[in-house]
Amino acid sequence: MKIVFLTGGSPATVFALAPLASATRLAGHEVLVASPSDMTSYVLSTGLPSVAVTDGTMRDFMFQDADGRPVAIPTAPDERLLFNGRGFGRLARACLPGLRSLAADWEPDLMVGGSLCYAAPVAAHELGAPWVRHTWDLGEPLDIDAGAASELAPELADAGLDGMPAADLWVDVCPPSLQISGPGPRQGMRFVPYNQRRPLEPWMRRRGERPRVCVTAGSRVSGQDEAAGLVALVRALSSLNVECVIAAPEAVADALGKAVPDARVGWFPLDTLLTTCDLIVHHGGGQTTLTALHAGVPQLLLPTIPKMVPPCRGVEERGAAITLPQDRQTVADIAQAAESLLTTPGPRAAAQKMRAEIAQQPSPAQVVEVLENLVRSANRR
Repeated sequence: MKIVFLTGGSPATVFALAPLASATRLAGHEVLVASPSDMTSYVLSTGLPSVAVTDGTMRDFMFQDADGRPVAIPTAPDERLLFNGRGFGRLARACLPGLRSLAADWEPDLMVGGSLCYAAPVAAHELGAPWVRHTWDLGEPLDIDAGAASELAPELADAGLDGMPAADLWVDVCPPSLQISGPGPRQGMRFVPYNQRRPLEPWMRRRGERPRVCVTAGSRVSGQDEAAGLVALVRALSSLNVECVIAAPEAVADALGKAVPDARVGWFPLDTLLTTCDLIVHHGGGQTTLTALHAGVPQLLLPTIPKMVPPCRGVEERGAAITLPQDRQTVADIAQAAESLLTTPGPRAAAQKMRAEIAQQPSPAQVVEVLENLVRSANRR
């Protein structure tokens, strides 16, 4: 069996697909991972074969229209979802020529695309192969699909389609109690955290004398404003007797270390680090949220993008987190919420319950068998 996995334009979208892609390859099947060229290094860091299908970046597609003109972010939440969909539609348009070329050369039996990788269903339809939609994290609002379909209307029409093709299967890494409904058959799969690696140091494996709090904004921190936001979070926690660890890209680590010299700063593998943490404070990114649930760690969620709020609320409703909307992300509110999460046993118990739920889901190796059956069924048609 030959499978193409298509990622999005951020590291999280690569790491989300890596467990199933790796399991498929270890089962003896041929795997290629297609991605934008700036994600190639992340694909290679997982040990998987990489094929670049566009030189464009996600920032280009999200903030420029098809003619390269700047587009403004709308303020209304519904319009923001359509805006996001159109950006991912432009990403799909840029990926399609490279994906078609790859399919013509390699003739895959199956196409697996990340949640918002809309080039995958179009290319799979043209190839006559089944396609699998693979969630990246806690799920994406389905309204985003409408924005992508409107952006890709010419490409869909050229392919003889009157809308986005339905997935033959959804592989969903979201714990069942947090899943959102959607069309088509679903296959649950255990979330397995993937990170860029670095050598582990003894302190990462050991609990300290004080409660350890991880502060992060994911892998996209690059500018001064984003770095300043992390510094502000650490300072908001200064009234608590805790050890702060800032997980951030190495490019900004030196500046962060000078701003908060009492904190450890660097690109730390979260799956290992969080096993020694008592709390994580972060932006509500799906991969970070799931990695914390996988470790059974309570979370203080500070979403800044509207579509992140409902998934964050879902974790909060299950007792494993506190979510603060943007109008409540003050120093006093952050410190109060963090103290509550650290001193109340309920959030850790709820997080441990979510950890157990994740562990009960089918492994990536088991899901490979489902993919094999899907291809067999398609070949018998």
